[in-house]
Amino acid sequence: MKYVVLVGDGMADYPLKELEDRTPLEIARTPNMDKIAREGCGGFARTVPKGMEPGSDVANLSILGYDPQECYTGRGPLEALALGIKIGKGQVAFRCNFVTVSEGIMADYSGGHITTEEAKVLIKLLNEKLGSEQVTFYPGVSYRNIAVIDESALSGWGALSCIPPHDITGKPASANLPEGKGSKFLVNLMNRSREILAEADVNKIKLDLGENPANMIWLWGQGKTPAFSSFQERFGASGSMISAVALLKGIGQAIGMEVITVPGATGYYDTNYKGKAQYCLDALRRGRDFVLVHVEAPDEAGHNGDRVQKVMAIEHFDDYVVGTVLDGLLDYPEYRVLVMPDHFTPLALKTHISDPVPFAMCGTGIKADRMSRLTEEEARKGKYGLVNGHEVLGMLIES
Repeated sequence: MKYVVLVGDGMADYPLKELEDRTPLEIARTPNMDKIAREGCGGFARTVPKGMEPGSDVANLSILGYDPQECYTGRGPLEALALGIKIGKGQVAFRCNFVTVSEGIMADYSGGHITTEEAKVLIKLLNEKLGSEQVTFYPGVSYRNIAVIDESALSGWGALSCIPPHDITGKPASANLPEGKGSKFLVNLMNRSREILAEADVNKIKLDLGENPANMIWLWGQGKTPAFSSFQERFGASGSMISAVALLKGIGQAIGMEVITVPGATGYYDTNYKGKAQYCLDALRRGRDFVLVHVEAPDEAGHNGDRVQKVMAIEHFDDYVVGTVLDGLLDYPEYRVLVMPDHFTPLALKTHISDPVPFAMCGTGIKADRMSRLTEEEARKGKYGLVNGHEVLGMLIES
């Protein structure tokens, strides 16, 4: 049996007046996801347990069959793992966004979607000006970078509260800075970064080009390296992870999966959709039992409040990823495929929320229910009703 899980990050949404009171999933042309729903079954999955923050880290751990309440320690260390950064004893890893703060407002959580090469230049500058025995900055992909800070600088950091920048777009930055023990040290770093980045040639050029400058760092997602049981041990299947996002790669690495890098996979609207599907099918041909393909683009559109790009990203996901994978799976006598968002990223809110997400699965031995499409409304007809997110993969593999 071959198993494939296809995740359209942040696809789920609320009805919008601009879309005639329909959601992006309802208005998008998605014949392939609808085929999975029509020929199989589904329902709603609570991928974000009550009381936990609705992040892609928590939600995708759930999708992979791990209960975040038992194993989650923070986003930073997972991304650090994917980047080959070693977190030593007594160190804490933070996600370090390049952001744009304009007139005190969080104008852009991505620093004008700074390129990876530009980010590397700025990270080097920060290490020269802000780095110390207690603080080291590491480049990642685009605006998604890492800072590793000694616990000694963050007395009582376990009570530290940090807000993701994409949760406060359009809101005052100063009202959403880190709070709690250890926050004074972080806020000082963040404020000092503004002085340094303002003088960087990279940002002067971005301003000349009319782009948002990466004029501040934003620290969040703190945690220490987690310990997981392997995916192979848990499900008896060899697994592969395909994503452009360091977070997902880190999760895959942490649970012992093969992590596949696809050329042209950017984590944005211009990602190599079809390449991801082709690499998925190649992994199956090489003997892998299970592949998860993650596409970030719908989530980015949600954070940007761009309904046109969100609908387009969903349609591209359906056409180039879901359609290509479904065609390729016909080469196998037995297969099952699951498709779902990891969480809601409503256009009206521009951030993640923890509402249960729709899901659908089809394939060998799976009987159809009354669902006809993968949408928030149609999932109400699914035979599974509402289930815990970490139970869905077991249903796919073991049912």
